[in-house]
Amino acid sequence: MPINSLLEPALISVAYLLGSIPTALLVCHSMGIADPRQQGSGNPGTSNVLRIGNRVAAALTLAGDLGKGILAIWLAQLANLTPGVTGLCALAVVLGHLFPMLGAFRGGKGVATTLGCTLMLSWPVFILQVLTWLTIVTMTRTASIASLCMALITLPGIYLMAPELLSPMALIALLLIARHSPNIRNLISGKERRF
Repeated sequence: MPINSLLEPALISVAYLLGSIPTALLVCHSMGIADPRQQGSGNPGTSNVLRIGNRVAAALTLAGDLGKGILAIWLAQLANLTPGVTGLCALAVVLGHLFPMLGAFRGGKGVATTLGCTLMLSWPVFILQVLTWLTIVTMTRTASIASLCMALITLPGIYLMAPELLSPMALIALLLIARHSPNIRNLISGKERRF
């Protein structure tokens, strides 16, 4: 059996396991902060850790979640996988973050992990995503609106700058939007949390 036929599913599986590392839970536990799934918005991600903890904990959570995406794609690129399989690794690491086997399948929203993937896949799209998120969150003081806009801007960005990755990145964008469905309901009802 060719080595690549084993390497590709192995790296996709590793990407999922990397995504499954519950960064927010580990950070909060180590710093004596309550389980983010039981406090604030109930989301184990950077924004909620900032709400219930402190800036250091939030920064560590952000770095860890970004790092999962970066490492998954770096491994795929190191193995010289095709763009299609590398895109599947990106999808796998985001799925791992959203539905972590190591976190009782209760994960975050996937924004930081997606950014980590995009940084490695297409840094111009990463810059576009970050600028979009920062601009919208500054204007609205609402992380969910910024994250939804970031997901939407990903599609034209990838189409223009890395079209070979459009299919997996489109699926990731759709997953991010779907994961924010409770936030969308709260936005419509005027109950969404702001910074």
